[in-house]
Formats: sequence, structure tokens, C-alpha cells
Amino acid sequence: MERCAWVTDDPLYLAYHDQEWGVPVYDDNKLFEMLILEGVQAGLSWLTVLKKRENYRQAFDGFDAAKVAAYDEAKVGELLRNPGLIRNRRKIEAAVANARAFLAVCEQFGSFRDYIWQFVGGVPRQNNWASWREVPAETAESRAMSKDLRQRGFCFVGPTICYAFMQATGMVNDHTTDCFRYHQIRDAVQGRFYHYRL
Repeated sequence: MERCAWVTDDPLYLAYHDQEWGVPVYDDNKLFEMLILEGVQAGLSWLTVLKKRENYRQAFDGFDAAKVAAYDEAKVGELLRNPGLIRNRRKIEAAVANARAFLAVCEQFGSFRDYIWQFVGGVPRQNNWASWREVPAETAESRAMSKDLRQRGFCFVGPTICYAFMQATGMVNDHTTDCFRYHQIRDAVQGRFYHYRL
């Protein structure tokens, strides 16, 4: 079974690639989780973050944005002492700031989904990369997303992080064309939007 070249043989990584990466996400709670985790990943490997993901879910109240937005300095200190997390003060404080900015976006747009998906016109982009080396680190869309998020008070949302977020949440299908998931996701997306138009 062919997979994207970036996948290792780690079972956690395989499961993430095979079941999650590139699948369109429309649930606000899940979108918030991925936004935080992509920011946490900055400067680290994604596998490092995956291995700590369950710890983050527990420590950050299931990524409930309303609860995270209410964290105070004492809670930040508690998180910094948690050995199951990446204990970087800037990243933990950014998660709290992002939760507050996230809630403001939800209030303005009705949902974070309606806001974030506008950067691809509401429809997942189907790319056609033959090799992982062809996949860009950022795009015009991720730069526009980054700029707008920063203006709204979000942190750790540079263009590269935004593009990784877009890939992870299925805003773009960046599985290479030789990967078995490329066709599965493409066909599922085309079927979904075909029925939606009907």
C-alpha cells in the first residue's frame, strides 16, 4: 500500500495519515484543537506532538475554547509544570490568546468554520502532487489566512503553520497522487459537494 513519503512506520503516525490527515474538518472544536497543535508543533516534529496529543486534550479541557480562554496565570503555571506537555511558556500563553481570539471570530461569523473555510472558497482544494518535494510550504491562501488571523490577535499562525493547518484539516488535499488516500479523499469530497449541489 503506497503512502505519502513523509510518513514513518510509527503506528501513531500511520494511523494519523491513514485516518485523519487531509480529511475535511468542519467541527469548531476539532478546528480549534488543530490550530493549537499546529502552533505547538513549530520547531518540532509532528510525531512529537502526536505523542503528546492525549495529554494536551486532558490538560486543555478537551480543547474547549471557552474554558481555555478563561485560563489565568495560575493555570498557565500549572500547565508549565505538566510533564506531558511541551513546556514552552510562549506556546502555552499563545493557546490562551488564541482561544480568546477564536471565540471573537465565532461571535462575529457564527462559527470558526464559516470564517476559516472562506480562504478556500468553502470547497477543499484538490492538488495533484506526484512527489512530496513538489508540495509548497506555504501558498497565497495560507499567507492571506496568516495575515488575517494575526490581525485578529492569533499567535503562532505564520504562513507555514497555516498551510500545515490547511493540509491537516482537509482544506487542501496534499496527499501525493501515488498515495492510496489521495483518491479516497478526492472521491469523498467530490461526492459530498455533488450531493450538496443537488
